[in-house]
Amino acid sequence: LINEWHAPEQAVAPFQVFDNIYYVGLQWVSAYVLETSAGLILIDSLYGPWVEPMLDNIRGLGLNPEDIQYVIVTHGHFDHAGGAGVIHQRFGSTVVMTEEDWALARQPASIPEFAFDVPPTGQVALDGEVIELGDTRLELFKTPGHTEGVLTLRYPVRDGANTHTAITLGGVGLNFSGVDRTETYLTSYARIQSELLQGVSVSLPNHPEMSRVFDRAAQLNDRVPGQSHPFDDPSGLQQSIRTLIENAATKLQQERAGNAPDPLEVLSNAAGTASH
Repeated sequence: LINEWHAPEQAVAPFQVFDNIYYVGLQWVSAYVLETSAGLILIDSLYGPWVEPMLDNIRGLGLNPEDIQYVIVTHGHFDHAGGAGVIHQRFGSTVVMTEEDWALARQPASIPEFAFDVPPTGQVALDGEVIELGDTRLELFKTPGHTEGVLTLRYPVRDGANTHTAITLGGVGLNFSGVDRTETYLTSYARIQSELLQGVSVSLPNHPEMSRVFDRAAQLNDRVPGQSHPFDDPSGLQQSIRTLIENAATKLQQERAGNAPDPLEVLSNAAGTASH
């Protein structure tokens, strides 16, 4: 599995999703650059051997990594937080995570390949906090479950004269154990469903298979004038949230019965799906 995450086949050519946001991630894990009138916001930072190619991808889009003002980390696992220290050290970017996930990121790695340098300083994200950079207002929400401090983001994306609201769900994977954590996950997703999705029509997930990012990108490439944007799909987003809640409810039953699958098995299955 680790070999898959480091394989050259993970590389993806960067592409523009909306007028102000670009995909600079991999086949199995996402990273986005949000362009504002006062600099760039990087959403998640990849890891290890993929940090430098990500920075090259940003340059290839005509953007300058030196303009990265913030690195917003959705949670403290290596695949999302692994490059944050490099970017902070190189460009002075402010790294943003919840308190719980700062602590998670600083824990010794259980697997050596998952180890990464954590920035010595950064910003602690609070639920409901807003980061404003130039013409862009990005909202932060704590939605724990996948980790204890998952951060979900809400922000505007532009398509010509149209502006949509996008959400990046900070952690949807069920590769964790325990009744309490699963109940916390369900509470968070009930909140997302009832509160955080209001006015949201675009899902830009931190793992691309969650919202068929590459399929939609292909549709975007073939889009003709007058067609709606393929990422603008409120009903699809709502259905995906319902599916996540149903899957978590099944997991909760398994946890209570003592027959929930091993978290590493869940992770392996998810990663295998994402890489094919």
